[in-house]
Amino acid sequence: MHSVRGRPIWSPVTSSPDVIVIGAGVLGLCSAAELGARGHAVTVVDPGGPNASSAAAGMIAPALESLSDDSTPERAALLRRARDRWPGFAEAFGLALHRDGVDWRGPDIPASVTRLVAMGFAASPTPTGLTSPDDWRVDVAGALKALARAPGVTVIRSSVARLSADARRWRVEAEDGRTWFAPTVVLATGVAAPLPGLPRRAAAAVALVEPFRGQLTPVAAPAPPQTLRTPELYIVPTTSGVVIGATMERGRRDIEPDLAESASRVAAGLALLGVEGEAGPPRVGVRGASPDGLPLAGPAGEPGLHLALAPFRNGWLMGPLVAQVVADGIEGRASMADAAALDPLRFA
Repeated sequence: MHSVRGRPIWSPVTSSPDVIVIGAGVLGLCSAAELGARGHAVTVVDPGGPNASSAAAGMIAPALESLSDDSTPERAALLRRARDRWPGFAEAFGLALHRDGVDWRGPDIPASVTRLVAMGFAASPTPTGLTSPDDWRVDVAGALKALARAPGVTVIRSSVARLSADARRWRVEAEDGRTWFAPTVVLATGVAAPLPGLPRRAAAAVALVEPFRGQLTPVAAPAPPQTLRTPELYIVPTTSGVVIGATMERGRRDIEPDLAESASRVAAGLALLGVEGEAGPPRVGVRGASPDGLPLAGPAGEPGLHLALAPFRNGWLMGPLVAQVVADGIEGRASMADAAALDPLRFA
């Protein structure tokens, strides 16, 4: 970069890394960190500001996700394997992983305990519900910062306008005029529309991603010893209190907070805890979901093009697994068994 009369002017070509990751949510940054750890020079391009991953509670929750009506033993096992990648991943990148379990308050506790045990999770009844040690959590803000600073990773604040490719490399053009070239691109663009220049099959996969608007509220209040969940809300400990949420509104992309909804959830959460607290500004994020609720991760049908998208509620849970699938695909390694379930072209 140089300047004219103090105004920055970007050179047409800014860098040529090994891999360009477009998007700095949890899937993009986990993939970038994994690739950096394998020796690749990675540039992450992202406009900055809040995203769905920063407006999340950081729950790594295979057990309670498996209480849902449409879960199967196979899906539960996949989620558990995804969680089991977290200890090594957290240690490798200096992330704070809390393995303190979950407290569930809901209807028909004996049936819920039976279902969790049948799905392969530990669960036991309590006087007020059930508890399981199999759901964990991560500190969201600290984890995003640590991943962005991982060795081999450079994060650049910019909005990508267009993709194009020739026989050797991809060209990534930013709205501010900057351009990057790389043999490999990873799209981790959340619920954004397909970028101009994206090949047809990849664009069709991206177009399948459906938005779900979610909202949570940070609250300065005494934290419970573990995550507390009910059918209507969750309360997750943080370094400064708790976060209380959440809503999941299908088809909505707006990010204006619903203050009345926030106040209602916070009041219910504090009443459940039996404490007082001071609510901060609500945080809103728009999550992407594929038709089957699993991420789109891996090769996208064009040389050097890969996806890391659409984890629905499970971005933090699935991050390390998606990172390995993406990195293995880029390096041409034999696909791990779970890669087929995340194949970006499985709906084609």
